[in-house]
Amino acid sequence: MTVGRGPKVRAAVLAATMLELADRGYADLTVDGVAQRAGVNKTTVYRRWRDRQSLVADAITDQIAAEVPIPDTGGIDGDLRAFARSLIRTLAGPTGQAIAGTMLAGAARIPEIAGIKQRFFEDRIRRAEPFIDRAVRRGELPAGIDPAELIKTLIAPIYLRLLVTAEPLDDFLADRATAITLAAARAGAIPGKRS
Repeated sequence: MTVGRGPKVRAAVLAATMLELADRGYADLTVDGVAQRAGVNKTTVYRRWRDRQSLVADAITDQIAAEVPIPDTGGIDGDLRAFARSLIRTLAGPTGQAIAGTMLAGAARIPEIAGIKQRFFEDRIRRAEPFIDRAVRRGELPAGIDPAELIKTLIAPIYLRLLVTAEPLDDFLADRATAITLAAARAGAIPGKRS
């Protein structure tokens, strides 16, 4: 099977990486396995990604960016709710299981997992900044609020259920996390941006 060049190759390799993560987990994922599944030569993979860590980080961030788009509902309440609900749908599905498996399974014994986590969350925060900035301009959030802290407040209960308590991930959780986050932001309990 030939997948072509450029964006098609990138898409095929990243999709193959997510499938390999789901099937094998991070510890057993190999560039050879990804290349074979994608229908490309492993040198093609190494031309675009320097190592397994950067490949997995790109695969996870691209997948989440596609499955959890940054909303623009016209108001921060709707934006946060839509963001939380799409995150929950993704985390409850195959992508979420692959991500959770990657983040947890080898976290203690595979040092590069910390780098993958950091890149993943930095990407999510960076993508969320525009809708938080829009809310500040509309007067819905305090000026100077730290978008990273706001998003962490929103997703904390979701990841607690996913990774610790195994309670259901549902729309009720998304709505409650949104209400708590907005109440905290409006009460000044979420810190401002650091200089």
